[in-house]
Amino acid sequence: MEDIVNKVKQSGLIQIDLESLRPAGERVFFDIAPQLYMGLALREKDFRTFIQTHDWAQYDGKHVAIACSEDAIIPTWAYMLVSSSLTNHAATIVFGNLADLEKTLFDQVIQHMDLAEFEDGKIVIKGCSKEAVPLDAYVTLTNRLRPIARSIFFGEPCSTVPIYKKAK
Repeated sequence: MEDIVNKVKQSGLIQIDLESLRPAGERVFFDIAPQLYMGLALREKDFRTFIQTHDWAQYDGKHVAIACSEDAIIPTWAYMLVSSSLTNHAATIVFGNLADLEKTLFDQVIQHMDLAEFEDGKIVIKGCSKEAVPLDAYVTLTNRLRPIARSIFFGEPCSTVPIYKKAK
């Protein structure tokens, strides 16, 4: 009887699972809409009172996206006031929705990755995940790896799609 040989393991492929790089922590959407006067406009005096009395500690350690869910003209300074108030509490603050926040979080992780272990490697960027990974993360990771990798694949080690191969 022949021994079963794990050809994937012997191939020297290095797998990167972007889902495993997902930063921990709760994601929160801070919506300015409840502060609109009659659902249309932001009144500076009322908004400043809200900023001073709001419990900002509830955002401690959380990742926060700031935007307005209503179709209203919000002055830039309003987002700046919210951001300034969150600075000593939130782990991350971005303008936009929760999808924008997720893109930013993955981008930060990918930009700070130590790529030394991937130098001249045959890399497989895992394609399946339980929770969605922003497409931006795949693009950003590919762009970071391309200058140093021997080859980049997408998918699973047993079934990959070639993305890049360094010329010999």
